[in-house]
Amino acid sequence: MADHCHDDCCADEDASTLPAWRRALWIALAVNAGMFAVEIGAGLVAGSSSLQADSLDFLGDAANYAISLSVTGLMLSWRARAALLKGLTLFALGAWVAATTIVHAYHGILPRAELMGAVGLLALATNGAVALMLYRFRSGDANMRSVWICSRNDAIGNVAVLLAAIGVFGIGTGWPDVIVASIMAILALSGGFQIVRHAAAELRSEPRASQMGGRAL
Repeated sequence: MADHCHDDCCADEDASTLPAWRRALWIALAVNAGMFAVEIGAGLVAGSSSLQADSLDFLGDAANYAISLSVTGLMLSWRARAALLKGLTLFALGAWVAATTIVHAYHGILPRAELMGAVGLLALATNGAVALMLYRFRSGDANMRSVWICSRNDAIGNVAVLLAAIGVFGIGTGWPDVIVASIMAILALSGGFQIVRHAAAELRSEPRASQMGGRAL
């Protein structure tokens, strides 16, 4: 019970934003879970490593939103721990995407460009709407910032998938798909590193803040 916010106990979080924050997360969670199902199926049918990578990103984001919902209203240290877990998960997904992209490049798989483009457009519209909804929370704590980073990376990744589809259609090889999947892996690795660094900084500052509060008492 001591870890939950009551009255003035959690000065490090603006309580007025919590209802809107929870509502935004629930919407984002539902949208990302639905898009994971759509993209993983389309990625397998199309033979596209970039679509499969993007689908796993949707799955990871859905899980991350669920984690964020579970710690909303808790002390900063718990929110920072949740962000740290999300950052490590995002980093692991980036490593997985990099490995699968190498496999696709080795086997020279030619994806179906028309299916890639159609699903990429749907994913871009979806992620663009979620990113706009979460934009107001981009400057919050590590937990809020991690959600914004994930949404931003998703929208960028969707644009890249569309470019890959155009490239595959134009030159008739799978290399654009491989290149885009590689970029998405780099984005995931970079985003994971940013989240972990921010969360670690908050965890380091928390003991100092507690000590100062104790001395003030």
